[in-house]
Amino acid sequence: MKCYEAHKNFQKNCKKSECRYWIDSKENNNCTIIGAGCGPMTLQEIGNIFGITRMRVCQIEKKIMNKLKVQLS
Repeated sequence: MKCYEAHKNFQKNCKKSECRYWIDSKENNNCTIIGAGCGPMTLQEIGNIFGITRMRVCQIEKKIMNKLKVQLS
C-alpha cells in the first residue's frame, strides 16, 4: 500500500513535509495525490490548494499542454 492510500483510508494527515506530493491542505490529508482524486476542479480551486492564483494555474496548464503536443507529434 502506498503512503497516500494509507492516509486516505485512515483519514490521517501526512506529516512528511519533505515529500514531493506534500501540500498544506488539511482537507486533502496534505497530499496532492489525494487532492487530485477529488474529481474535476476549477482553476481557482487548484490555485487555492497550492497557494497560487488561478491565472498562474492557467499558465502552468498551457505550458504543460504545449509540452504534450510536442511529445505527441
